[in-house]
Amino acid sequence: MHLLDANVLITAHKLYYPIQRVPEFWDWLVHMGEIGALKIPVEILEEITEGSELAQWLKDGDNYDALKLDEDVNPALVQIVIEKYAPDLNDAEIIEVGRDPFLIAHALAHRLDRIVVTVEASKPSTKRANRRIPDVCNDLEVRWCNSFQMLTELNFRTGWRSAP
Repeated sequence: MHLLDANVLITAHKLYYPIQRVPEFWDWLVHMGEIGALKIPVEILEEITEGSELAQWLKDGDNYDALKLDEDVNPALVQIVIEKYAPDLNDAEIIEVGRDPFLIAHALAHRLDRIVVTVEASKPSTKRANRRIPDVCNDLEVRWCNSFQMLTELNFRTGWRSAP
């Protein structure tokens, strides 16, 4: 199962697959959510703020329920993930880290069956609250990929063909 970071949806909508222009992508996401090939932890879904077209799309029909990972996160695993950022993060740094540890903890709970999907690029030189999802995943031996790798692995395609 691929677990998506909010930035996957946000970036897809803003840069590559606007909801109104490429509805096939969004329908495909819902279908993949319905069959359990991808999900988004509720902690991550909550990052998609009210008032955006993306937030409205999530509210439409069964989109939210199809994509939502319907399970509680293990708090001990969240703590293990946070310690990979730094064992002594202060309150301001914990706020800066945000909800990424929840995403990684959900994958860590089922390490062999889950892959974190993010648009963040690895940057091992970053420290503390600035660490990137791929680097924390690497430290915990959690698999990760970018959104384009996920599209290839899950065989995304549109049905559109040009006329001869």
